[in-house]
Amino acid sequence: MTATDRSIELINAAAQAAADKLAHDIIAYDVSDVLSITDAFLLASAPNDRQVKSIVDEIEERLNKELGAKPVRREGDREARWVLLDYVDVVVHVQHSEERVFYALERLWKDCPQLELPEDAVATRGKAEEYAQAHGDGGPAGGELS
Repeated sequence: MTATDRSIELINAAAQAAADKLAHDIIAYDVSDVLSITDAFLLASAPNDRQVKSIVDEIEERLNKELGAKPVRREGDREARWVLLDYVDVVVHVQHSEERVFYALERLWKDCPQLELPEDAVATRGKAEEYAQAHGDGGPAGGELS
């Protein structure tokens, strides 16, 4: 089984919205073969809580406005360290960069096929490490996010 056309449409719109709000390291996985509850995961991160919220708000607004999709569940909003938007067909994870490195969801889903994303979203790969080095963090503690 593979992700449906609707799931891919949602993932692409969410990825573009995240890229427009300067998210880092946007990646999507087709998890339909290993999970029966959803087709795809989108992962994105940001270096601070305010930007995490901004990305989440943009994704939610864009999917509602362009595709008529509203999340059935939104979790983690208060702390804005890891916000989850559940659209049933897809689940969007927007994490603070520290949580992204710590939880390393990429390692968990690395055997699942990656979904093609808009060019703007692909261009965000490696941005978390660039940001960390530019701001004296020395990069992610757990290595690269890919």
